[in-house]
Amino acid sequence: MSLPESTHALAVGMLLVFLFISFVREWVKPDMAVLAVVALLLVLGLLTPAKMLGVFSNSAPFTIACLFIISGALSRTGCVDWLGERIAQAANGSEFRLLVGLLLVGLLVSPFINNTPVVMVMIPVVISLATRLSLSPSRLLIPLSYATILGGTVTLVGTSTNILVDGVARSMGLAPFSMFEITAPALVIALLGCAFMLLFARRWLPARETLTQQFTAQTDRLFMTELFVPAGSRLAGRSLQDARLASGSVQVLKLFRGEEEWSAPAPDTRLQTGDRLVVHSRSSAMVDLRNSDLIGLHAAPAPQGSGTDLETLRQRDVVIVEALVGQTSRYVLRPIRDLDLASRYGIHLIAVHRKNASIGDIGDDFQLQFGDVLLVEGAPNQIQRFCDNGDLFAITERKPAQQRRDKAPVAVVTMVGVMALAALDVMPIEGLALIGAVLVVLTGCLKPDEAYKSIEWPILMLIYGMLAVSVAMRDSGLSALAAQSLVQWGGGLSPWLVLSLVILATSIATEFLSNNAVAVLFTPVVIGVALELGVDPRPFVVGIMFAASFSFATPIGYQTNTLVYSAGNYRFSDFARLGVPMNLLTWAASSLLIPLFWPFYPG
Repeated sequence: MSLPESTHALAVGMLLVFLFISFVREWVKPDMAVLAVVALLLVLGLLTPAKMLGVFSNSAPFTIACLFIISGALSRTGCVDWLGERIAQAANGSEFRLLVGLLLVGLLVSPFINNTPVVMVMIPVVISLATRLSLSPSRLLIPLSYATILGGTVTLVGTSTNILVDGVARSMGLAPFSMFEITAPALVIALLGCAFMLLFARRWLPARETLTQQFTAQTDRLFMTELFVPAGSRLAGRSLQDARLASGSVQVLKLFRGEEEWSAPAPDTRLQTGDRLVVHSRSSAMVDLRNSDLIGLHAAPAPQGSGTDLETLRQRDVVIVEALVGQTSRYVLRPIRDLDLASRYGIHLIAVHRKNASIGDIGDDFQLQFGDVLLVEGAPNQIQRFCDNGDLFAITERKPAQQRRDKAPVAVVTMVGVMALAALDVMPIEGLALIGAVLVVLTGCLKPDEAYKSIEWPILMLIYGMLAVSVAMRDSGLSALAAQSLVQWGGGLSPWLVLSLVILATSIATEFLSNNAVAVLFTPVVIGVALELGVDPRPFVVGIMFAASFSFATPIGYQTNTLVYSAGNYRFSDFARLGVPMNLLTWAASSLLIPLFWPFYPG
């Protein structure tokens, strides 16, 4: 199937509109939406298979994958946790010092480590410290996310956006960016942003209850008990409600009968001899249950002489833990029934926090999403097994995975070596990143399966898909048409004003779309705008690098914002309260600084 050549630009434009709507409405995951559009481009003849496969020659996604592995090694060897411990010591009970420490971590670590794992590791540290100091984590987590975003722009490898924009620019004939070419202006902007947060974050950010605080009482211990209905029990034939096992404080999570099992059986379910029940209750309710004349767990024998109406097979203390769903979690988009939490792990899902809402009524068809925070209860070791199996991250009552701290020097030296050798132009960054990734695996900083898990595969698929879309934009003439239209619309505006508008438009788009998608689509267009104006494209490319990362006003524009959104139990408006002024500040600073370092008319 092939469309007339005159309609190619229009068709690609319509598919882009569809893609943007899909991103905003979240019909499917972003990477799947992009791949669907690529498939349509192939079907309509707007993209050839050869050119689609050609995007895999772009070194940017490969470099990003290798840096994910090195970042994973730094996290797995305890480097980030060590920083968290130093922050706790330095804070010494002060909220202000704690905020300063978190901002410093963002600025010092994110230029060298992908900021998503940094935030995931730091979230439980922040919650633990806030609890210890009787502070609300919601006053600290947004600044942590913002600081890592600012820090990520300081070097070429600090964020996947920078690497991606550099790769697209190189494919269009621009000279590659060096490792620290963008450092000076990015560092000035980052320091301005952190100073702004020190002044206003504690005033403007609210104190929100965590999910644990919303759904649990702090004074009553929790138990999970396994009960058995023996022969001669007076409960045989009675309903759960009659047996006082369907009250608000006592709940049957599972009922096993022979080879059959029921999750959360109805109150009118009648018990039979031989039934096995997994019951959740608070300690006070368990005392009432034991003292009940009706069922008497330890009361006088029943008339038939069975001894008890219910026998206690197993009882254990349980804890309540919040667990964060990462983007690569195997539980994403799977219904709760498939997880089989009670029988497989012996734990119970109490609630899920997602986008402004805490959901307590969770049916079997409920599907988890990236960024959800699960409130689960059970034995600590069982919860840890559940998190490890599904690539979740426990953010309260965390039992950290065994860290290889003896390997930390190897991971640090590897990252420093990659950065230094790339800055000295000893080898292109893609080659050094591969050597570094292989080295951290061979030296035992990461196991091979951990290395694969540390790669954000959905991000890579999104990037490759958007690169293919950008090829269709270029070949159809849509990129050139958009550049010409922007220049004509701008009329007699100076290059500085056009750059400022480009930065503003990119920043706004990033708040609602994927930052990497915006970077791939906007970079060819702004290069065309610069060429139409007769100026150097480099300041416009840097503008895209910065603006595609500076996402502060919404929780959906950048991954780290999405992570802290649920973990801090924020509302959507909480991000706008501090984020909109941050966007305006970084927009103004970028517009002023970029032309000073990259003149429009280089001598």
